[in-house]
Amino acid sequence: MNEPDQLRLLAVHAHPDDESSKGAATMAKYVAEGARVLVATCTGGERGSVLNPAMDRPEVWERLPQIRVEEMARAREILGVEQEFLGFVDSGLPEGDPLPPLPDGCFALVPVEEAAAPLVALIRRFKPQVITTYDERGGYPHPDHIKTHEISVHAFDAAGDPDRYPELGEPWQPSKLYYHMSFTLPRTKALHEAILATGVESPYTEWLANWDPAHDISHRVTTRVPCAEYFPVRDAALIAHATQIDPEGRWFACPPETQQQVWPTEDYELARTLVDVPVPEGDLFTGIRSEVGVR
Repeated sequence: MNEPDQLRLLAVHAHPDDESSKGAATMAKYVAEGARVLVATCTGGERGSVLNPAMDRPEVWERLPQIRVEEMARAREILGVEQEFLGFVDSGLPEGDPLPPLPDGCFALVPVEEAAAPLVALIRRFKPQVITTYDERGGYPHPDHIKTHEISVHAFDAAGDPDRYPELGEPWQPSKLYYHMSFTLPRTKALHEAILATGVESPYTEWLANWDPAHDISHRVTTRVPCAEYFPVRDAALIAHATQIDPEGRWFACPPETQQQVWPTEDYELARTLVDVPVPEGDLFTGIRSEVGVR
């Protein structure tokens, strides 16, 4: 049951583990402050790979879909969030030139109107003031991430319209929609230089050498949420996705203390707002707290 004076954040993600790699410290911060935070996971990650060499074993591959559900449960507990699967099937990441067709019945092939329906129902039931999701490129061009963006934008408008999806509950109009701006050139450079300053080789060297500045999105950042004290919670949630995250890999190449000092925020673009807010801002609930208090 939602209280009228409670802040509520809905984070829409494509697969289990996405919630822990994008905006996780922000979510943990708001949970600690008393807000309700719900993660909507569009797919089960059924077609994901095993990206952690320590988990690359036959018995893991045999029950990968169930393991990913179990990993999500552990990460959810660590972050303190609520979480629901929307029930779509992972599209996989097609590779090759030309790219192979997407598998029948996968999330990316479901028409937007149909794919958005479970999200509209969830918005009307949970009544979030704020929604976070990916930008129009999906953050990176995975077909499920792009579809997640499309249904999030669609549902943001549709959920408040009594003429759309009338069978899915009483209308509810969220106030703000944000896109994750996690991987910007200035942030990556700052972490790279901080690592080099310690005399250690940076894992970002090749990445930065191949980065086309024209594709940088840092100019789109409107909102930086200070959440450095929750970086360890974020990292613990990421590690809970053991099939996807190598604790020795790039995610953890920069020590958390360095990240806390060099880039203590998680960054977003305010894509839509129905409340007047000045930007830049440092809180996803700016413009909403004045009307809603945390219980």
